[in-house]
Amino acid sequence: MICMNTYPIELRQRVVEAVDSNVGTKKEIAKTFSVSVSWIRKLLQRRRETGSIEPLPRTQGRKPAFRDHQLHELNDFVKRYPDATLEEIRESFADRVNCSIVAVHNALKRLEWRYKKNRYMPASKTEKM
Repeated sequence: MICMNTYPIELRQRVVEAVDSNVGTKKEIAKTFSVSVSWIRKLLQRRRETGSIEPLPRTQGRKPAFRDHQLHELNDFVKRYPDATLEEIRESFADRVNCSIVAVHNALKRLEWRYKKNRYMPASKTEKM
């Protein structure tokens, strides 16, 4: 996956100034500043709609299904029933948490529970040599 950084505010300001002063067409300005014409179009649209040319804040993606109190409940449940399957865990929390089996797996991973043969157990704290 390619990680794209946002353009610096100084570059944004210079591009907007060039467009405002009619230095050339958007295509020429894009070539001068090594940006795309569509980026210039989006930048000007953002300025028009919000009055700002600052980059949008980065989002962190989807929120986890198990948070705070529910995460503690999940931890207690797995301590009581270490041989429960992911499906059984999901069904026991169905009235409180609407989630998938993958969400249960990810929550257990955050709690550092590891599946070994037929039961869950806390991750080992020893390191391999």
